[in-house]
Amino acid sequence: MENKEKAVLDAMKKAGKPVKGGDVAAATGLDQKEVGKIIAALKKEGKVSSPKMCFYEPAK
Repeated sequence: MENKEKAVLDAMKKAGKPVKGGDVAAATGLDQKEVGKIIAALKKEGKVSSPKMCFYEPAK
């Protein structure tokens, strides 16, 4: 797993609730578009789920 992917997952875990991509971008210091791509990739891999539209959390 890349460092950026780990940073995104860690930010989601630290939040403790479903978060928006912008929240993850602010927490990690990464560009929002880049965070969106990382979340999409993690979702495809089954590592992230979306309990409601535009909100994401680590897969359980």
